[in-house]
Amino acid sequence: MHDVTVLDDLRLEAEKMLAGRDPGHDYSHVIRVFKTAEQIGREEGADMEVLLAAALLHDIIVYPKGSEKRSKSADESAELAQRMLAARGWSRDRIEKVSYCIRTHSYSKNVNPETLEAKILQDADRLDALGAIGIARTFSVGGSEMRRFYNPEDPFCKTDRKPEDTRWTIDHFKAKLLKLEETMHTATAKRVAHERTRFMEAFLSQLEKEIYS
Repeated sequence: MHDVTVLDDLRLEAEKMLAGRDPGHDYSHVIRVFKTAEQIGREEGADMEVLLAAALLHDIIVYPKGSEKRSKSADESAELAQRMLAARGWSRDRIEKVSYCIRTHSYSKNVNPETLEAKILQDADRLDALGAIGIARTFSVGGSEMRRFYNPEDPFCKTDRKPEDTRWTIDHFKAKLLKLEETMHTATAKRVAHERTRFMEAFLSQLEKEIYS
């Protein structure tokens, strides 16, 4: 049984810290990851207190795409989470478990987590990049970066053109999003990822019809 009081406190703190954040990594994203992690964690038998604390704090520091500090977001989030949990009387061992989850969740770090809780957090975070919400987040980020929707000569990389997702938003699907299903660790996440990936493929198919009609 996890400590609801501590998690509620962390939830309120996270909400304050994430106020005004971009839609791709705002409080709504954190709560979706929290709920997904909770669902997976219960099915997989995780340490729920460690998992849910990590879910609430996994993105408390996120530098913008293109920033030189971008690769440090997960590590700095983990360090701040350590201080926050220490101030709330958590043991060093449990703080380290939460910190490990946060440090290894990032896609860009390309780390294969070892603990169940870290695997679940990584799964939950990546699931939020898939499906309808994943499409919405992709175009939100693309808009904030002033990227065009697609390459007019080859929108879906059907030639030898390599995806350039720093220029064309649709390229991000082939460069990353459609590959995420293969990276899931837990059986629960694999089921959800499969469904959401098929939805994204259907979206791209419809988009192709609309572009070429």
